[in-house]
Order: sequence, then structure tokens, then C-alpha cells
Amino acid sequence: MKAVVLVGGEGTRLRPLTRTIPKPLLPIAGQPFLERQVSWLARHDIDEVVLALGYLPDAFVAQFPDGEHAGVRLRYAVEPYPLGTAGGIRFAAGAAGIEERFLVCNGDVLTTLDVSALVRFHDQHGAEATIHLTRVDDPSAFGVVPTYEDGEVKAFVEKPAPGTAPSDWINAGTYVLEPSVLSRVADDLTVSIERETFPRMLEERGHLFASGTDDYWLDIGTPQKYLDAHTDTLLGRIGLPPLPGAREIAPGIWAERDFEVAGDAIVAAPSLLGDQIVIKSGARVDGSSLTKRSFVGNDAVVRGAVLLAGAHVCEGATVDRSIVGPDAHVGAGATLTDCSIVGAGARVSPGASVSGERVELSAAAG
Repeated sequence: MKAVVLVGGEGTRLRPLTRTIPKPLLPIAGQPFLERQVSWLARHDIDEVVLALGYLPDAFVAQFPDGEHAGVRLRYAVEPYPLGTAGGIRFAAGAAGIEERFLVCNGDVLTTLDVSALVRFHDQHGAEATIHLTRVDDPSAFGVVPTYEDGEVKAFVEKPAPGTAPSDWINAGTYVLEPSVLSRVADDLTVSIERETFPRMLEERGHLFASGTDDYWLDIGTPQKYLDAHTDTLLGRIGLPPLPGAREIAPGIWAERDFEVAGDAIVAAPSLLGDQIVIKSGARVDGSSLTKRSFVGNDAVVRGAVLLAGAHVCEGATVDRSIVGPDAHVGAGATLTDCSIVGAGARVSPGASVSGERVELSAAAG
């Protein structure tokens, strides 16, 4: 079975990280998110994935130079301009010559969804399209999809006011589609499948169904959710080990390969120590993911944080619930809090205090 994965967005909410790395290629616990997603699809008999590309397409080709991952063939469809979700699906499916039932998923959703069960549900109901639903506490920021008892879609309610939602089940961004759905999408136009195609199918009495599950589900597209994705992965909520090949060196503490931790440094679970990381004397790492070649200086504190490849946290600095990008530098005694992001190669000045801010390569905080 083939799948289309929508990976064309710019990931603006995760800037400045996404200025140089497309959101689907940002690592989750040391592994590019898209690799995790393709491996997940491979476990459900997906043998070909078409990447619907737009932003920084060459980065995807560079990430997968052999055109495959986990035994899945990868194909690339670069949109000439942003086509929206439905337009992007049609464009990618056409480029790959898809003429049979296929799967669609968003390239920013981390999930343990049983895709095979979703396909069976689709077949059993003779659906033209089937939408995966997940339950959330507050559906007011999402597209709510109430259904009849058999799963047939009753309505679409986009971002209902708090307390007015007819259901707490939302569109979770994974679909099983028959090829006939493609004929419902105008060629070369920017079209949303969620806001235009599916509602029109409902009006035209297409066979539109939805299946809600309690599988793990998280949209990684904000700094808070990106951090949550690391925490959940380290806790084993999408399976263990949190990184392929990592070994558990103490309860809840995982290491990739070689690392250096000073004897009086403290590493508290859940944490991941990537290859060639260094943690110096008096430092504390607590509930954090340290990607390869990252460095934590003497007496520094890294708490609930993510350090990407080559990140450097100097002596006495604190990084708390924040993200330090590749080869970025946090100066001695500086403090990062409240989902701050330091972009690739950027520098935070010694002693600076950064709270909920974005630090770009061209400017230093302080």
C-alpha cells in the first residue's frame, strides 16, 4: 500500500530551528521525525511513501540519498507553489501514479495509530474516505468531527468556541482515501481537504467515515509540543528504546554510543545521551534529550530541555524547558526558560536572561 506524507510546510511556529531544517526532519530523541514516521508506516505494510514537498525540498533528498528508509521506497513530489492539503495530495498522488486506495498523513504528527486497523475499518464500511479521530481535552483549537454510531461523519465544526463543541473528537490528520477522492479536487488549485473537500463530500453524500482511537497522538508543531514529544518518547510512550540502538545505562537513562559524564555530574531520568556528548563536573541534566556532540559545562543545568547536535551550554548556564539548536552556544551563566529557542549557530551572551524568546544567528540575546 502507498502513502502520501504532507511535508511541505514552513514550520513557522518552530522558527528559527526551521530556517535551516524542515520541521519533519527535526530530531525527536536523536532521530529525525520523518524517519520515525516512515518506520511506523513500514510496520503497517506501507511499501512506498510519496513526500509532498514544498519548503526546502533538497533537505529531504539529502536525508534519504538512497531513496528509501526501513525498507520503504521514497518518492518526491515538489509542489510548484503551495497547493494546500487537498491540492498537495492530488499533486503527489498524480506524480506517483497512485490509482488504488492509499493512506495520507501529516508530516508533523507523532502517533502510535494502528494504521492496519484503520484500513480494515475503511474496508468494512465501504468508505470513500476515512478520517482518524483523536480525543482532546479542549477541542476549541481544532476541527471537530461528530459521527453517527456506525462512524459515518455527521458534520464538521472548525474551531468551535470553548464549551460549544458537539464532540471532543478531532480530525487527527491521517486518512484512508479511495482514488475517487482525487477527482473531487480541482487540478492546480490551492485546496484544503479538511475545510473544503471533506465538507463538500458530506454535502454530496459521499461515503465519508471516521474512526476514533485512544492511540498516542501529538502534533509536534509548537515549541511546547516539540519538547513534549521528546519527554513522551523518553518515557516510552511510543515504544522503547527511545532511539534505535540506544541502551539503558540506568533506569530511564539511555545512551546512544560513546559519551563522557564527570563523576560528580548528575543525570536524572528520563534522559537521552547522544553519541559523543560531554557533561562536565557539577552539571545536572534532568529529563532532557542531548543529541550527538552536545556539551554541558561545569555546574550548568539542563532541565526538561533539548540540545540538538553540537549545542554548547557553558559553565553555570541554565537551560530550562527550552531548545538549543545545532551548533548553538549558550554563554556562561546565561539562563533560558519558558520554551525559548536558540537557532542553529546562534549565540546567547554570557549572563543573559532569555524567557520565551527566539534567538537568531544574526543577533545575540543580552
